[in-house]
Amino acid sequence: MAIRKSNKLPQVVLLKKILKRCSSLTKKHGYGDLDHIPNDVPKGHFAVYVGENRTRYIVPISFLNHPEFQCLLRCAEEEFGFDHDMGITIPCEEVIFQSLTSMLR
Repeated sequence: MAIRKSNKLPQVVLLKKILKRCSSLTKKHGYGDLDHIPNDVPKGHFAVYVGENRTRYIVPISFLNHPEFQCLLRCAEEEFGFDHDMGITIPCEEVIFQSLTSMLR
């Protein structure tokens, strides 16, 4: 029986890519200095965009530890990638996202 190697990135590598992407977005938009981070994104949080209208949500970094949220991020990477100006876009309906995040809190 042959062993099949997965082409998926290890979980840690994926999370590091996401955090690096979030960090580069703040620098790109002039928020690289801690004194200039937008007031609506508290320390330990990051922004994601959800649904057809791309509604912005601020979520805690601790969500990155939850397998359910990691699944959403994998879907986001497959559908949109992480190399675009808007930020991380989650490809699901807002109602589903809100329901999931309310369980993770």
